[in-house]
Amino acid sequence: MSAFKQVIQTEAELREILGYAGKAALNKVIPEIDDICRAFIAKSPFVLLGSTAANGSMDVSPKGDPAGFVQVMDSQTLLIPDRPGNQRGDTLSNVLQNPNIGLLFLVPGRRETLRVNGTAQIVRDEDVRERFTMQGKLPIFVIAVTVNEAFFHCTKCVVRSGLWADEQGHDELVSLGEAIVRHARLDISVAEADAMVAEEEQTELY
Repeated sequence: MSAFKQVIQTEAELREILGYAGKAALNKVIPEIDDICRAFIAKSPFVLLGSTAANGSMDVSPKGDPAGFVQVMDSQTLLIPDRPGNQRGDTLSNVLQNPNIGLLFLVPGRRETLRVNGTAQIVRDEDVRERFTMQGKLPIFVIAVTVNEAFFHCTKCVVRSGLWADEQGHDELVSLGEAIVRHARLDISVAEADAMVAEEEQTELY
């Protein structure tokens, strides 16, 4: 039972209030990576990967590297290096259960974002991994995405959020080390956790 009084239950109810997308919004979706999408991806240092497990649980994982780190192999294929992390492997496990994946590319300072939907494979080919060598190290895996659709998302959410405005007023947020200590109930100090985070940022990026 919902705690809310007015909950939309059907597509008809939704469309009665929301209405329908116009021609431009519907027709802007393309089935491949064209030169416009390719140029945007080449400038993007950050992408969010959305995936879903077989049981319906979802995950959105951030990936970042120098701009252009996601390579366009061809108009239907994107290659994304999987760098060292916390070894949870949420995206990778999800892809094994359900290959459908969604990507959201951001370019600092730009208000539009690029959305790409498709299916993914986890690749270990050495020649493919060698394409992403950084500091003499290869990624453990490469996520190969077969593109089904791509389209640019409107600027309004970024404008409303002031996403690229100068960072102000974040001093009251706890550090990542403190968040980990409290959430994982670790028997170490916040200072020790912060030092571990700083050390990993220096030595375990690649």
